[in-house]
Amino acid sequence: MKEYNGHRSYNAWNVSLWLNNDEDLYADWYWMPKHFSLKKTVSTLLAVLPSKTPDGAVYNRLSVKLAIEDMWGDA
Repeated sequence: MKEYNGHRSYNAWNVSLWLNNDEDLYADWYWMPKHFSLKKTVSTLLAVLPSKTPDGAVYNRLSVKLAIEDMWGDA
């Protein structure tokens, strides 16, 4: 499996970049893993996020899950 800036793919890297570096978006979700399960956090985010990041990467279940795990460990 190829790595992209330490992530499994461009899409995983891009989604993580947006979730963890967009101040407003981060403020909306960073508390969730402390209160919800990983599965519920991912589902909640997917329900409110647009389908793609501003530069075209897809917010999908795997990429959002990987971004959360990268930030919070096993959440």
